[in-house]
Amino acid sequence: MVSQQQRRKQLAREKYLRQQQRREAAQRRRRVRNAVIAGALALVVGGGAVSYAAGAFDDGGSTKDDAAADPTPSKPADPCRKAAPGKVKPLSFKKEPKLTVDTSASYAMKLSTTCGDIGVALDAKKAPRTVNSFNFLVNKGYLDHTRCHRLTKGTVNVLQCGDPKGTGEGDPGYSIPDENLKDKRVRGGVYPAGTVAMANRYNAQEKKGRDTGGSQFFLVYEDTRLPPDYTPFGTVDKAGMKVLKKIAAAGESTGQGDGAPNATVVIDKATVRAS
Repeated sequence: MVSQQQRRKQLAREKYLRQQQRREAAQRRRRVRNAVIAGALALVVGGGAVSYAAGAFDDGGSTKDDAAADPTPSKPADPCRKAAPGKVKPLSFKKEPKLTVDTSASYAMKLSTTCGDIGVALDAKKAPRTVNSFNFLVNKGYLDHTRCHRLTKGTVNVLQCGDPKGTGEGDPGYSIPDENLKDKRVRGGVYPAGTVAMANRYNAQEKKGRDTGGSQFFLVYEDTRLPPDYTPFGTVDKAGMKVLKKIAAAGESTGQGDGAPNATVVIDKATVRAS
């Protein structure tokens, strides 16, 4: 017959083995998850490669947290209303529009979305060709009825919009150059909350793909670590930040930090005005 002491030792050994198995399983899940997130975030800006070590997304290895996170969380309720009637215009242009913006003037873009209005102060002085391109596209109705197709959470906290296809592959048919990459706001590898910046296809590892901005852009809802490779050209207003926070709080479709927003984010109408 097994003594109480032997039984306690046996139970302790079995508990230790179970903990080891959970720890190893958690590590495997993190490796897979980090590989998925790192690989996906390499495309965070329109197919451009961003260098991230998978470890940057590691949560430190708490088996308790991992075990608690095993059940699939329920999808949050959509906080946004139904999109306005209308369809995306299938527009494409052969070349970048002629520079017509006044670099001494103030420009503001308003994104009237299903989740609320997002106002953006545009910096025509520091990013004239980017602002000029948006002024051109918006006045053509290019962004109207388009869906913001991507939300990322974690080290990179952005909502990505500006793709009429809604796939991350759309563009206006032309490219614009990178601008304002030495802006003081994005020094130190951080794009602060409220920044609006261009997507591009720059591959930092191969140092290829400069000047490949199109129509896709991202809105930073929390401070975000990214190398200074993406043109900052605007700042979200206070009311717009509340809208972005609401969208972010609803999460994204994969539960892994990178996917389609759970919120139905559609730009019903976009406008640009000078003052």
